[in-house]
Amino acid sequence: MDIPKSEKKEEIAAPAVKKEEVIDFSKVEVEPLFADYVDFETFAKSDFRAVKVKACEAVKKSKKLLKFTLDDGSGEDRVILSGIHDTYEPEELVGKTLIAITNLPPRKMMGIDSCGMIISAIHHEEGVEKLHCLMVDDHIPAGAKLY
Repeated sequence: MDIPKSEKKEEIAAPAVKKEEVIDFSKVEVEPLFADYVDFETFAKSDFRAVKVKACEAVKKSKKLLKFTLDDGSGEDRVILSGIHDTYEPEELVGKTLIAITNLPPRKMMGIDSCGMIISAIHHEEGVEKLHCLMVDDHIPAGAKLY
């Protein structure tokens, strides 16, 4: 006897349980905090922005430099070079939302003007320097100002 389709119970797949990564911070060393204070006016001169990585490529003749083409919300592409190729491959950064300081004067590296700095976190683990680019939620639009 066939059960009418309207009376059949649909099987619902159980949601996949994502195993949370356990991070052992017991072997991590961080630099001490600065003892000197900076006044608010000095801090406020730094323009930190969310930037979207449109393209990223290794700089020819450089072992460390990556060339980022970024959307900084201004409508014009921004190019920033960063010496992080020993940590990241260019293709894994395309599409990511990073943090950059955008009002540094241009600095020529390998013949290319770098117009800002990608912000990263650095610590030491068992004597080895570890670097992580600050990546934020992709819902944050390019050009959003950080305070």
